[in-house]
Amino acid sequence: MTWTSWGISKSPWLYHVSTGSCNNCDIEVVDCLTPKFDVERFGGKLVGSPRHADVLMATGAMTRKSKPRFKRVLEAAAKPFIVASVGSCACSKGIFHDAYNCVGPVRKVTRNVDEEILVVNIPGCPPRPEAIIEGLVNGLQKLKEVQQ
Repeated sequence: MTWTSWGISKSPWLYHVSTGSCNNCDIEVVDCLTPKFDVERFGGKLVGSPRHADVLMATGAMTRKSKPRFKRVLEAAAKPFIVASVGSCACSKGIFHDAYNCVGPVRKVTRNVDEEILVVNIPGCPPRPEAIIEGLVNGLQKLKEVQQ
């Protein structure tokens, strides 16, 4: 295990990106930070810049307007990192599968940017905070396996 993957696994810093969400998943992401669910017990901390983040939490179906902005956020983040697609819309466009302004799930956009990005899907509409935390833990374990 390298120092980078060790540091990320012990205290993942989270950056939240809304790619066109209805706000339900955003509320559940914030719920993870409350004392009841306490993502900080895993060292998770919400940061204000993608340059400091180890995990980008994307919520919502990817819209045409948000796609170039999301790509800029991906380019700004330090490699390697995890993109967590939170919610059914971010995983598979959910109820917006026939919408004219949706360009695809988050995985489709990240695939074209860089190979050093690990995408983790956290399905649900909206996903429970327990599912979000479990998805983050699974993503960190996958990152350890990839880095070894």
